[in-house]
This record gives sequence, structure tokens and C-alpha cells, in this order.
Amino acid sequence: MTVHGRRARRAAPFLGALVLVTVLGCAALVRGPSNGSAPETRATVAAEPPQTEPAPEPTLDAPQVSGERISPTPRAPQEGSVDDPASLFVVVNKQRPLRPADVVPDDLVIAGVASANAPVLRAQAARALEEMFAVARTEGGGSMLVQSAYRSYTTQVSVYDGWVSRLGAERADLQSARPGHSEHQTGLAVDISPSPTTCVLQACFGTTAQGRWLAANAWRFGFVLRYPETETAVTGYTYEPWHFRFVGPEAARRYHDAGATTLESFFGLPAAPTY
Repeated sequence: MTVHGRRARRAAPFLGALVLVTVLGCAALVRGPSNGSAPETRATVAAEPPQTEPAPEPTLDAPQVSGERISPTPRAPQEGSVDDPASLFVVVNKQRPLRPADVVPDDLVIAGVASANAPVLRAQAARALEEMFAVARTEGGGSMLVQSAYRSYTTQVSVYDGWVSRLGAERADLQSARPGHSEHQTGLAVDISPSPTTCVLQACFGTTAQGRWLAANAWRFGFVLRYPETETAVTGYTYEPWHFRFVGPEAARRYHDAGATTLESFFGLPAAPTY
């Protein structure tokens, strides 16, 4: 399973509110499309949107910008190795921090889907997510929205500190990754909620039509359930039926066919229950 990956570039953490640059002099602010397809218009976006976790009851009142590129000179993503942060196979856990810790993917875009926070993902993952949401609606999976996607190192500092302030460090470590150890920083992880919203970032999401459909079908689109209910001793995190990780269609098919339940076991890596 050795293929060539790309080196992700360092970049300063995204700061401030999301700034949308105009295309042909006109602002391109739209909601995520109801049919799951991304519009053709793309524009540069200068900064990362603020995100919080756990999120308040999401609203779709904020404009959603579909298919907009937020980093320059994108290159086709490669699968690569489990150590390369530019790889679709990179494994990030409590024993495997990102290196460098503040790495930023170089092909981030905004997916053309409904969301509570801007659905920023790496380009290949964004396209797959759009297709998955669209197909789910036609197959009884219901409507979905993105609760959280890419988060920078700086954003993860705030997210993790918020958990610690509410729960203390020991319990927070079961719920949220420390900065530099978060899958969300790879641009390949997405937290999904039903629309209309219910069971947001809660275990009961797994019992919803959306949660059941994703558990059975996400692999078809290159996504795997990252933190299953029975694997806390391996992943170090409690059950998160809303958190899906993009590894690409072929790897996800092999993962599904092998009956794998964690990336650690799939790639032959040690368990990582603690830091």
C-alpha cells in the first residue's frame, strides 16, 4: 500500500472571520445546494472560519459558499503513507501527532453542502462528501449537514481548552484531541448532523436515519467511521457516530471488505488510548 504522497506546506494558522473574495467583481455567497452538487464558480478565501465544539444548535441562516477554494495552487491529492500529513492515509492519534504540528493542507476548499460551520475540507474529500450527501437523500438516508470539518492548530487550541474548562483534562481527552493530534487538522475528517438537527454530536446520532445510512454506506464514497463504540481502548476516544474520516474510495472499500474497525488495526499500527 505504498504510494507517493506530497509534502503539506506550513502555513500560518488561519485567523479571523471567513473572508470571501469576489469572482468577476461579484460576491458569490450562496447556501449549500439542496441537490448536493457544487456550483462551478470558485473563488479564493483568505481566512479560516471560526468553529466551536461542541457546537450550539446549528443554524443555516449564514450564507454557505459552495466549491470555493481557500488555498492557492492546488495539486492532486496523493494517498501516500501513514506518516505524511499530505497523505490520504495519514493516521493521527494520541501517539501519532502531526508533524509539523501546525501543518495546513494545501488543497482546502469549501464543499457545496449545507453546514453549521463552513465545510472546509481537502478537495477530494469535499467532492466525495457532496456526492455522499446527494445519494443519501435518494436512498433513504435523509438530509445532512456538516457540523465541523477542517480546524487549524490554533482553532483546536480553543476547542480543546473549552473541553478542559468544562470537564477537566482527563475527561476532555476522551472527547477532544489535543492541538496537533486532531484529525480535523488534516482536512480529511468531518462531523455530520441530521437536517433538521437532532442528536447533534451525541451518541444517539447513530440511531437516526442519517447515522444508520452513513454507518452502512459511507465507505462507498471513501469515508470510514473513525471512532466506533467498541474501540475506545484502541482509538482513545468515546463513541462518535458522527465523525467520519476520508481515506479514498479504494482504501475505504478494502477497509469495509476486511471488516476493519479502526485505522490503527487496518494499517497495523499500535493502539493509542493515551498520550
